[in-house]
Amino acid sequence: MKLKILFMGTPEFSVNVLNGLIENYDVVGVVTQPDKEVGRKKEIKFSPIKEVALENNIPVFQPVNIKEEYDDLLELDVDMIVTCAYGQIIPKELLDFPKYGCINVHASLLPKLRGGAPIHKAIINNYPRTGVTIMYMVEKMDAGDIISQVETEILPSDNLESLHDRLSVLGTKLLLETIPKIVSGDINPIKQDESEVTYAWNITREEEHIDFNKSVIEIFNQIRGLSPVPGAYALLDNEVVKIYASRISESFFATLENGEIGKIYKDGIGVSCKDGEIIITEIQFAGKKRMKVSDYLNGSDGTKLIGKIFK
Repeated sequence: MKLKILFMGTPEFSVNVLNGLIENYDVVGVVTQPDKEVGRKKEIKFSPIKEVALENNIPVFQPVNIKEEYDDLLELDVDMIVTCAYGQIIPKELLDFPKYGCINVHASLLPKLRGGAPIHKAIINNYPRTGVTIMYMVEKMDAGDIISQVETEILPSDNLESLHDRLSVLGTKLLLETIPKIVSGDINPIKQDESEVTYAWNITREEEHIDFNKSVIEIFNQIRGLSPVPGAYALLDNEVVKIYASRISESFFATLENGEIGKIYKDGIGVSCKDGEIIITEIQFAGKKRMKVSDYLNGSDGTKLIGKIFK
């Protein structure tokens, strides 16, 4: 008899995890966030997890507030609840419900980076390594006992997308290795050290804005930690310019104002900042498509940008 699992998740990160569970266990239900209206036409958009559930004929539950709307879930025949980036705090009634408990797949090395944006913040905050933690869930956010962890190095070439995809694969593998150990009792959960806790709150609009008074490495990490979603930005001629990729230059223009465009390269736009120059290599001007700066320069006179200031 296959283990009966209730899965809770919402974004793309959770898709690998859910597919792994479907292939190996009996997923009796999926809980995800309510559908959203998107665009001017307010078209209904399903979460990635709902799409997977419907493709596999799995019942879907979408409570607006799961703390008040969980009675239907208690009627399911469930051995274990698995959550992964669901987006709501699970009530105690559900946490205590299944035989083997409620476990969470979290994209950080807890107790570091509790919260909703651990992958973004691992890059933005210049962490050398991050990973995935499988933990028991408690009523406090991401604070339960750690069951297992896997680590990965954050490479200079990583951005949010590449690290997200790698952690999703690592997390799925770790979960599938961990569940049999939970069932057999071959685990030794450890409490989190509260003195080591850091938080990764959801990204705010203010955090998307690039301050060129910061250091080169801070700006470099901010850009890649927000790429492709939601994307870092700055203002040029009072227009929002999205910035998706950059590289660090060894140049330093002592006479330039921070944020000032000082040089045009074959692949990018050199911008002065606190301690050097950041070269912007992928960009989206207002009303235009996202593009490599090299492509933009092929059709435009980049020297006209020299002297302009990002704010």
